[in-house]
Amino acid sequence: MDLHLAATTWLVPPLVLLAGAVAGLIAHKVLHAVGKRAASSTPFAIDNLLMTHFRLPARLVLILLGMLVARQLAPLPQGIRVDVDHAFTICWIGALAWVVIAAVDLGESLLLSRFDLDKRDNLRARQIVTKLKVFKRIAVVIIIILALAGALMTFQSVRAVGASLLASAGVAGIVLGFSAQKTIATIFAGVQIALTQPIRIDDVVVVEGEWGRIEEITFTYVVVAIWDQRRLILPITYFIDHPFQNWTRTRADILGTVFLYTDYTVELEGLRAELTRIVHEEAGDLWDGRLAILQVTDARERDLELRALVSASDGSKAWDLRCLVRERLIEYLRREQPEALPRVRIEEGPLEREKST
Repeated sequence: MDLHLAATTWLVPPLVLLAGAVAGLIAHKVLHAVGKRAASSTPFAIDNLLMTHFRLPARLVLILLGMLVARQLAPLPQGIRVDVDHAFTICWIGALAWVVIAAVDLGESLLLSRFDLDKRDNLRARQIVTKLKVFKRIAVVIIIILALAGALMTFQSVRAVGASLLASAGVAGIVLGFSAQKTIATIFAGVQIALTQPIRIDDVVVVEGEWGRIEEITFTYVVVAIWDQRRLILPITYFIDHPFQNWTRTRADILGTVFLYTDYTVELEGLRAELTRIVHEEAGDLWDGRLAILQVTDARERDLELRALVSASDGSKAWDLRCLVRERLIEYLRREQPEALPRVRIEEGPLEREKST
């Protein structure tokens, strides 16, 4: 009889709780399948986003609901009833935090769906996307910290520690300030980046001698996608403390430069005509039609410095256009004006001519 009572007391409650968890999991699968089918039959995007972002949090909530119902039916022993209820409380705090984070992700996705980073004039979109991503990460960190604090405060010993810390908040604040000054500086740098926006998502920048695009802005670092598919990882404070070039700060279009060095005998009008032919006939969509000029920017002892200025709609096209113009102008000089290529002259004076005769 005692053995049967012990089995009833210690085996039945876990089995009942497990059954409740399985029932919640089955309910989630059924509801998710029904919701997914309903969402696919509507023209709205929000229901598909709801199914995507809340799938896992909803599973945890339904499992906890099933176990909560089973908890009311399971005759838990008095010795573990308090511990089980405490565990349930912590799980519900975590589930609530997960639901709130999913809601933040849903809001971000809804707002991001309204902006297109691929269009040519995407300055407004890049401003909004940068703010959204930075503040979303700040919100997630705050939610996690509050959830951890709430879970810890369910322990009586932690409450006592918290009360003593509050009593010595001044000293604790000073110690925390010294020990976490870099973290605090990083947080303020992230907020400053989001508000003032010296960089934005998809901005073209030149940093540490590398040309690339801002691919990701996190809470602590920035990822720059370099043109050759490398990734440059920089702390977010770098863009507050160091100078860098931002080619798309206010607009994406840019001027590209091509320098040539020629002899003084170069025929400039022919070279200008060739530049005009290149941008009109060969450049295609690389040239945006705004500017294509050739200027003599320096006259040095042995050669001329020529600068071709061409305009493009963005930095990537400007680079390709510069390469094309440089190649075609060099080909033109070699083909049509070979005497205009840089050279070093040696002329014989009267004394040298007498010796040669």
